Amino acid sequence: MKGVALYFFVTAVLAVTGGMIWGIQMSATGNHMLAGAHAHLNLVGWATMALFGIYYHLTPAASEAALAKIHYGVALAGLVIMVPGIVQAIRQTGETMAKIGSVLTLLSMVIFLVTVLIHARRTT
Repeated sequence: MKGVALYFFVTAVLAVTGGMIWGIQMSATGNHMLAGAHAHLNLVGWATMALFGIYYHLTPAASEAALAKIHYGVALAGLVIMVPGIVQAIRQTGETMAKIGSVLTLLSMVIFLVTVLIHARRTT
């Protein structure tokens, strides 16, 4: 694994490691107030980023396209803005970051859809 596939996969492993530590901390303290943010870190950070990485590993032509690097940047920005934003929303200190991060995460998925469609046509 190399290039953008590796970037996605390393990000995924970092996210799940952080998510596990956070989950243990919530369990140890009995305070699960931020469970929604924790869940998004694991789902978007681990599952989604890992799946992106696997796709790019299995589709080298897609991983070499400039759009793949844009995809990684948008996906990473979405994750690092959305999760703290959800924490802020839960704590009722603002929702702007959660909204911006959510839109970036959605945009990341649209970029992925376009990537999959472009490269599906090329392989058939």
